[in-house]
Amino acid sequence: MTDQPLPPTRWALGGARNSGYGQRFAELVERGEDVVGEARLADAMLPRGARVLDAGAGMGRIGAHLQAQGHRVVAAEPDPTLVEQARRSYPDLQVLPLEILAITPEALAESGAPEEFDLVVCVGNVLTFVAEDTEVAVLERLGSLLAPGGRILVGFHLAGGPASARSYSPEEFVRDATAAGLRVDHRFGGYDLRPVDDQYAVWILRRA
Repeated sequence: MTDQPLPPTRWALGGARNSGYGQRFAELVERGEDVVGEARLADAMLPRGARVLDAGAGMGRIGAHLQAQGHRVVAAEPDPTLVEQARRSYPDLQVLPLEILAITPEALAESGAPEEFDLVVCVGNVLTFVAEDTEVAVLERLGSLLAPGGRILVGFHLAGGPASARSYSPEEFVRDATAAGLRVDHRFGGYDLRPVDDQYAVWILRRA
């Protein structure tokens, strides 16, 4: 699929509707707000020094926190503005300017990054912003990058999400994950492991 031009993601098509995302998180970080709840859960799932891929890393807040905990983190983000912000904010974080379907073993090897990961983090509504009809392919790609025993941490809004994101029901997501050769180990209502609700979904996946 990477031999052909990749279809535009919903994020790219959202254009100006997505403006302000990076600045909003920069302001939250500057004020000392808690913006790493996703990373705390990810860290709890890992041994020290694990290999982590932050897929759809945005301005780098999650990958940087995990790196600070001693993990080997590779962040991937296709939005040039967010790539620049991540590199400026967290200069020690390796940020690859790639969307998920372009994260191949070859691209990782060329950048000196690991080619497989103990955990893939794909949070912050990333999966609701991928290109139309690529959800299964994206999940397949993430699964293909897992080391033996590796897992994927996914999170997105079920209601009240960003205007340019798709609505992704739990039933549709589970169907797509299954089609991608993955299985659901757990589902929660948030990164604090609260019970399932109809507002937000956090999933932990592994290869079937």
